[in-house]
Amino acid sequence: MNTFYKNLSMWLVIGLTMILLFNLFNKPQSNVSSLTYSEFMTRIENKSINRVRIDGDTLSGTLQDGKPFRTIFPANDDELIPLLRDAGVDISVKESQKDNWFMTIFVSWFPMLLLIGVWIFFMRQMQGGGKGGALSFGKTRARLMEQGTNKVTFADVAGIDEAKEELEEIIDFLKDPHKFTALGGRIPKGVLLAGPPGTGKTLLARAIAGEADVPFFSISGSDFVEMFVGVGASRVRDLFIQGKKHAPCIIFIDEIDAVGRHRGAGLGGGHDEREQTLNQLLVEMDGFESNEGVIIVAATNRPDVLDPALLRPGRFDRQVVVPIPDVGGRQKILEIYGKKTKMAPNIDYDILARGTPGFSGADLENLINEAALMAAREGAKEITLALLEKAKDKIMMGAERRSMIITEKEKEVTAYHEAGHALVAYLLPNTDPIHKVTIIPRGRALGLTMQLPMVEKYTHSKAFLKNSICILFGGRVAEKLVFDEITTGAGNDLERATQLARKMVCEWGMSEELGPLTYGKKEEQIFLGREIAQHRDFSEETARQIDSAVKEIILEAIDKVSSLLESHRDVLERMASELLEKETIVLEDIKRILAELRPDVHQPNGEAQGTEAVKKSAGPAATEPPIPEPATEEAAETPAEEEAEENREPGLST
Repeated sequence: MNTFYKNLSMWLVIGLTMILLFNLFNKPQSNVSSLTYSEFMTRIENKSINRVRIDGDTLSGTLQDGKPFRTIFPANDDELIPLLRDAGVDISVKESQKDNWFMTIFVSWFPMLLLIGVWIFFMRQMQGGGKGGALSFGKTRARLMEQGTNKVTFADVAGIDEAKEELEEIIDFLKDPHKFTALGGRIPKGVLLAGPPGTGKTLLARAIAGEADVPFFSISGSDFVEMFVGVGASRVRDLFIQGKKHAPCIIFIDEIDAVGRHRGAGLGGGHDEREQTLNQLLVEMDGFESNEGVIIVAATNRPDVLDPALLRPGRFDRQVVVPIPDVGGRQKILEIYGKKTKMAPNIDYDILARGTPGFSGADLENLINEAALMAAREGAKEITLALLEKAKDKIMMGAERRSMIITEKEKEVTAYHEAGHALVAYLLPNTDPIHKVTIIPRGRALGLTMQLPMVEKYTHSKAFLKNSICILFGGRVAEKLVFDEITTGAGNDLERATQLARKMVCEWGMSEELGPLTYGKKEEQIFLGREIAQHRDFSEETARQIDSAVKEIILEAIDKVSSLLESHRDVLERMASELLEKETIVLEDIKRILAELRPDVHQPNGEAQGTEAVKKSAGPAATEPPIPEPATEEAAETPAEEEAEENREPGLST
């Protein structure tokens, strides 16, 4: 209402100004004398008029003495013209402009209208009539979602049940604050949602507002910081002022690490604008004045770089971890997104969930979206299990490159390389089951060997890690055994195996010689947000022992793999032959080959690799464990592609 009266007053002032200007410009000149019609006729009779100009019903001219005059005469006076001619008056007539009166007024008033328009435009910009006005530079950019407009609830969020339970108190408080204040309790002022990207932190914050049915302000941490010092602090103040007006409400700050990073960090000092913004945020959350009914919900995937003052009780009292969903959570997420698309009636979401370990909620949404796009391209009326399989292969391994020209020699080497990976993975105990082996180029890889874990894994044994290194060397040893030469295709295998062996020695204390100690302290700079160096806190002698222990693990794995493949060379060659023929084989093909050639050989993992879950699995899975980076997901590496990517290691993995 205040804005309405303000605009009305402005337009009244503009109207009065235009009227005054119009009267000013149309005021008759003071030196022009006005004559009555009788006086004018008398002047004609006395022949004291020199010339006249007729303009409609107005007659103007000059007298014999040169003085100007004007008068009004009746338009139906037919005797006027003869009298003027008899008196020897010079007569001129102005052309009628009745048809162009609008254009005449517009042309005469255009400069003034242009000036007024420019003035109005600049005034509105200065007053913030649009977003980002000069005088509204320090105003908050938060977007307000009014009460009742948010349709997202906890029913739309799955896979993070523990996080939802922790937030139930926030919902109850916003619905019934007296229930808590009557007992002397104090609701947390801030809730920090921390978790990897794509796990649903922003969606969870919207669900909180939807469940509580309160106003919801949404803003990004980067919206506070500007190049001018003090602007961010002003926006924080304005944000909390708006929050108090709409209390109880929720203020959601996404990616708060953009403004809440540790103060004083960085080369040569801190960032003044960001630090002032953070200081204002700290004061508003728990300063001299209270913010009753305003709850701050923030999200970040880097809680380790936030300032300690931001995380203390009284500010962000509660930190809620939003993790990668487990198999049950993935199934619920797939069901939610499946309801939004036309899925085939026989889709088993449990099988699909088991085949996607490590997928976040965003990854699962992308999986179904890719399958929907494939169905649209193929003209299908619904999304089938086969399309979901293709979509998952595309996401995890890259699109098929069937047009890629590969020589028969390279194809044969790739087949033996992949067969070596698969055979070692099948024969060794304490490994994840084989799911698929292919020599179809995908992304940057010429072939892949995929393993599918039976259960969710959070820790790994020493035996599992050693066998993982053996699997990584299966391809290189197979090439050496069959062709008596090695290629660049195993470059990524070597890198991952060396990294895993070094972590076993330096980080996980799995070396008998060096004992249960960690070696090498990571040096981190908060302003960079990641480690940039590793501090060496051991002697040269210890460094030699570390190198020796790492090399020993690698050589032991190579010897073990060489012995295993030499004793099963016939199986290796048969698998490579089928790969060259079919391009893709699965677990049942490997079992059939072993049953034909080595019926006395029993798979070390028992029936683990023959369970129904693996046989029915919808596709390969990224089986990378959460701690050891070199995963049991095996990828065949491409030969060198120096023409395409100069100075890039040719060993590739998916």
